[in-house]
Amino acid sequence: MKYILLFWALPMGLFWGWYYLSYNDMHFGYLMLSRVLHDHIFEIYGNILGVDPAILPPLVIRACIVDTGLIFAIFAFRRRKQIREWVRRRQENRLVAMHEAGRERPAG
Repeated sequence: MKYILLFWALPMGLFWGWYYLSYNDMHFGYLMLSRVLHDHIFEIYGNILGVDPAILPPLVIRACIVDTGLIFAIFAFRRRKQIREWVRRRQENRLVAMHEAGRERPAG
């Protein structure tokens, strides 16, 4: 599972790092991080897909959210026993704390 998380997190980090830097034109002298190349890449991608390049960033965001949801759903499914035990222990601790707090109240 750590490899899946690695192969998910690394591309996401690289893409969103590039997107943030190029969108805000923080290029540090590199053409790859310039806003000009950012706009050009989304224009090419929009032409390939036949859509307006301005609607691509929201589509990419939604795709990343869906992918992230799937990855974490798979992770949660694989760890469901540990998660169930953690939730059970937490509920028990909360009930014990509520019970003790109720006993410690002063009369009157």
